[in-house]
Amino acid sequence: MSAKSITRIAYFISPHGFGHAARACAVMDGVHRLNCEIEFHVYANTPRWFFEDSLSGPWKYHPLITDIGFVQKNPLEIDLAETLSRLDQFYPADPALVADLAYAVSKKRCGLIVCDIAPLGIEVAKAAGIPSVLIENFTWDWLYESYLDREPGLRRHITLLGKLFGGADFHVQTEPVCQKVHADLVTGPVNRKRTMSRFEVRERLGISGREKMVLLTMGGIRDKNASLELLRELPKIRFIVPGASGTAKRNGNVTLLPHRSDYFHPDLVAASDVVVGKVGYSTLAETYGGGVPFGYIVRRDFRESQVLVSFVETNMRGMLIAEGEFYNGAWISRLDDLLALPRVSRKAPKGAKEVAQFLCRVLKERAGKDSSGIYHKKP
Repeated sequence: MSAKSITRIAYFISPHGFGHAARACAVMDGVHRLNCEIEFHVYANTPRWFFEDSLSGPWKYHPLITDIGFVQKNPLEIDLAETLSRLDQFYPADPALVADLAYAVSKKRCGLIVCDIAPLGIEVAKAAGIPSVLIENFTWDWLYESYLDREPGLRRHITLLGKLFGGADFHVQTEPVCQKVHADLVTGPVNRKRTMSRFEVRERLGISGREKMVLLTMGGIRDKNASLELLRELPKIRFIVPGASGTAKRNGNVTLLPHRSDYFHPDLVAASDVVVGKVGYSTLAETYGGGVPFGYIVRRDFRESQVLVSFVETNMRGMLIAEGEFYNGAWISRLDDLLALPRVSRKAPKGAKEVAQFLCRVLKERAGKDSSGIYHKKP
């Protein structure tokens, strides 16, 4: 197998929220900037449009439920019983499915399988004799551990998933890292690059440079928030709320946008004076990259949140907003304090570029192996 022939990578992406897809898109875009000929085969249940809006290089979409993660009642609350039920239906993975996927990626001559954080891809890689790369800031086995007292049935999945994640040939961790282990690469936050200037975004939204702009986001999960009505009492502040409507609507100082709109989410973040939203990975990473103050809402009982909050408090400017405070609108009384926080001027984060360089290096090493296609770093 020659170096020239290996220009395809399969990417298995967890469908839990948009955070894993956003990080994967940032990495794929980074790879395309290094080598525009590499083609990605995306295996995901995240909507196709999300990748269409984020990627410019060659890729193909294969709709597939790759992972379970958690079943959400709403952006901040988990349904543990339904989560366990779906895990029981999904794991262990169907051997016929793994075999079919292994055949498919081999036929497509994929030289590498990357997983964020869907362990199905690791099983497929082993069956196909293709090296796998796990990219994560947490793994499901670690996250499920904190729910054992409420749902003991998770233990069998913790054991299984721990073995699956441990079977990856290469391991990349991206800050904020929840459980530090020996990894082949540790990077800073990985975020998508913006495509428009702050001025261009505001001009399209009809917001002047003197007006304050606040972005409200719940990380790709549609939400109903009664406090939206209270925002209209602050006519001098413009509020942009992605995912709050099926179509773009403006009512005074509040603009509601559909999940897919004419505005790329990282562009909206960078154009804002403040971001208010759930403290999830992609929201944190893109707010960090834009140097924007962050009004962060913590998810109850979510182990990752503690790590993300610690990162925000250490590396960003922001303010904690309690869940109840967010939904009843009490947070609005503190908005002036949040808007008074200065932006952070930082150099462009290099996380996506570093991961992309690592993947290209592994792909190149893979091309140098014998024609059997077998390559495993671990015995």
